[in-house]
Amino acid sequence: MAGPNGDPHVVGGDDGDGDGDGGDTFGEEEYAAINSMLDQINSCLDHLEEKNDYLHSCLKELLESNRQARLEFQQQNEQLNMGADAQGSQPSA
Repeated sequence: MAGPNGDPHVVGGDDGDGDGDGGDTFGEEEYAAINSMLDQINSCLDHLEEKNDYLHSCLKELLESNRQARLEFQQQNEQLNMGADAQGSQPSA
């Protein structure tokens, strides 16, 4: 269960030796809980990295597509301008 700050609540203390001093020692259950949390965090980070890689590749494709579209637009614009210039310089019949 999470603590008040969203941090995992891990109980350290009684390691089963019966002295009940509440020291900083952890038992196997606590280590297993920490290990499980770290595995979950690692899994989430892997998932985020996969999403990031996918988004990065999509954005690169979009950028390249936009570059192509801009070049095509510029070429069409130049052709239209050249055609308009040619018509404007021809004498009227």
